Parts: sequence; structure tokens; C-alpha cells
Amino acid sequence: MSEDLARRNKEFTLASWKAQNSWNPITAVRAEGVYFYGADGEKYLDFASQLINVNLGHGNKTIIKAIQDQAEKLTYVAPSVATEPRAKLGELLREVTPHNLSKSFFTTAGTDAIENAIKIARLYSGKRKIVTRYRSYHGATQGSMTAGGDPRRLANEPGVNEIVRFHGADPLRSPLYKDRSPEEGDAIVADLLEQTINYEGPKYIAAILLEGYSGTSGIYQPGPTFWNRVQEICEKYDILLIIDEIMSGFGRTGKWFGIDHYPNVKPDIMCIAKGINSGYIPLGAVVMTDKIASYFDENVLWGGLTYSSHALACASGVATIEYMKENNIVEKGAEMGKFFRQELDKLKKKHKSVGEIRGAGLHQIIDLAQADGEPLSPYNSALTEPMQKVSKVLMDNNLITFVKWNTIYCCPPLIITEEQIMEAMTILDKALTEADKYI
Repeated sequence: MSEDLARRNKEFTLASWKAQNSWNPITAVRAEGVYFYGADGEKYLDFASQLINVNLGHGNKTIIKAIQDQAEKLTYVAPSVATEPRAKLGELLREVTPHNLSKSFFTTAGTDAIENAIKIARLYSGKRKIVTRYRSYHGATQGSMTAGGDPRRLANEPGVNEIVRFHGADPLRSPLYKDRSPEEGDAIVADLLEQTINYEGPKYIAAILLEGYSGTSGIYQPGPTFWNRVQEICEKYDILLIIDEIMSGFGRTGKWFGIDHYPNVKPDIMCIAKGINSGYIPLGAVVMTDKIASYFDENVLWGGLTYSSHALACASGVATIEYMKENNIVEKGAEMGKFFRQELDKLKKKHKSVGEIRGAGLHQIIDLAQADGEPLSPYNSALTEPMQKVSKVLMDNNLITFVKWNTIYCCPPLIITEEQIMEAMTILDKALTEADKYI
């Protein structure tokens, strides 16, 4: 059954981010908790929460019931119509987002949240340029892809105009950090950001767009030294700060949002999706301050989506946030993240192929490196033989996650148990043993 289902998917549909002849999909017909099951009964441990979005795991009864109940009342109305789940989700987002973020514009995903955040920043400020960093990822539509510094944008360039990039944190390999502490390197990165702004002209820059906590470009995360300077720079030059929490939001890093690790930082606009409803129905949002939102009281918000504020999606978001609050999911995820990191650090001590463990909470990555620190598979390249072997061991043992360049992503659902983490560690141990042979 699995073979036939995979064949039919390949025959009649296209897969993203790959040449179609290289697509050899596993199948999924049902899922529960941190596991999903193939058409022939194969059991897989979901170690990446699918696309780092199924934060509450599969089959959450509370979310499913909320969707069912809403479907019986109302599934869809135009975005110009007011509904109860839309209002309630807006209220909840005001409660859980940081500082003065208070009003939401709902989208269908993270990528169109980024698109609309850029529009909103430009409309509000009257300025055009958006400053982002290399080794970031903000989505796959034309504007959000251009805003990213990830090589996935390259085949679609030139993209949209007036996106400016600067070099971000990479204490392990960036020359900016050579012979310096991470804090000293972060200070230099912040200086280069300010220099870039001055070169580009502050009066032309609408916003700085940064991930609250780095995601699929490698989980390269600067510390408070950098973030405090970013806040100062935004205030000094009257530049908006857009924080992308699409992946790092809703408990992923042990806080409600990645930027919550830096309490001095005050986003003007925040983009969210993925964990907002654990991926159960497509949903995203742009959350902004009253100051920005009030601009559109008398000025048209030139943006819209057919499925903005979709009643089923909003109902699933309400159920997700309420479930998280009632069950202390963020706090429990933070505690499990400590155990998780402890076990990952044990693997680092054991395996010479592990160059570094990076991340926070249940948002971690294993960086594989040669003895001289060079990555086991170069940035922006196809997987080298050792990384192919690592990927095969993981797949052969039904541990499903991203193996990208020289890294293994370790981002399971927030509901994972210590026993399930140890199940994954046993498989990772086998994969790293294979990698050690190439060091």
C-alpha cells in the first residue's frame, strides 16, 4: 500500500524544493502524539514536528473538537465579516505576545505573514528598504524569499526590490568571531548592521526584519549584546523592528516566543504561524502595536487574502493557545528542553564528528564537523557521502527529521517524553557513529 500511495503522489502531484525524480516519499495515513504511521503500518518518530510546526503533537483532541464544533456552526465567511473565533484569537494573541503588540491581521501561513508585514511597514513608515540578514529564512513567496538570506532564494532572483542584507551571528565559523568571544563577535555584527544602515541611508529604511530565534538556516543565534544594540539602533534611526516568530514561536525555544529571551527588545511587528495552531489548519498572523494599527484607521490597508481570518483556522488557534495555557505547555517544554540538551551534550562528548550543539528548549541542532572545524558538508551544497550515510541511518531507523548540509535538526513536539527522547538518542548515536568514520 505504501508503495502504491507514494507512486500515485509522484504521478499526479509535485513536491517542493526538489527535482521530482529525486523524490522518494514515505507515506502517512494516521498520527498520534509524536508518532505517525505509514500505509503499511510503519511507525515513525516525528523528530522535526513535521516542518517544526506540530508543537502539540498529532491528534490533539482539544484542537480537533474545536474544529469540529466550529464546522457545525460556520466554516467560512469573507474576511470583512466579524466572527467569534477571530475576535477571541485576537484577544489571546494580545495576551501572549510581548510588550505592546495588540492587534492582528490574519493570514494563511508564515510566508504571507512576512509579505504583509513588509507591506504594513512600508505603508506606515513611508519608507521602502527592509534590512535582513544572511543565513535567515522568511518564506517561499517572492517577497519573503527575497527577504531571506537562505540559498533557496537564489534560483528565483532577482526577486523584489529594496531588500538589504548584512552578515549575522556565526561564532563557530565566521571570521568576525575569530579569536573573539561570542559577545565580542556579536558586538561587531551589531556595528556592521549600523554601518549598513548608514550606507543605505536611514531615512530610506522602513524596517529591520530578524528571526526571533534562528531556524532552518542553522539555528545561529546571537546573544543579548546583539539584540540590545538592535533595539538601540531602531530607536536611534526611527526604524521599525519586525520579528519573525513563525518557527520559534509558541513554546518552541522554552519561551512563548524566541524574542522573549531578550526582554529589552520591543518588536513593532511580529509574524507568527506554525505553532499558532500546531499546524492543524493553515493559519498565520501579523501582530502589531496600537501605534501602527491606528495608522490604518484612516489609511487603507492595501492587502488582503481570501482566507484571512478563516473561522475554522481561528477556532483551532484559540483551542491551541488555551490548551497551552491550561496545561503549562511552555513551562513543561522548557523543562524537557533542559533534559533534551543534556542528552545531546552527552552525544557531543562521545562523538568526534559533533562540532557543536546549538539551540534552546526543544529547538536544537547537531552541527557535524571535521577535526579542523570545517563542516562535514559545505553550506549550500548537496549532502556529501558522510551526511548521506547519516541521513540513511536515521531513515532506516524511522527517525524523521531534517538532515541539511552538515546539520541534524532536533525539534520534536513539545509534548515529547524523556522515554521518547531516549528512543531518539539511541538512533542518533548510531547515525553519529557512522559520521565518526569520516573524521
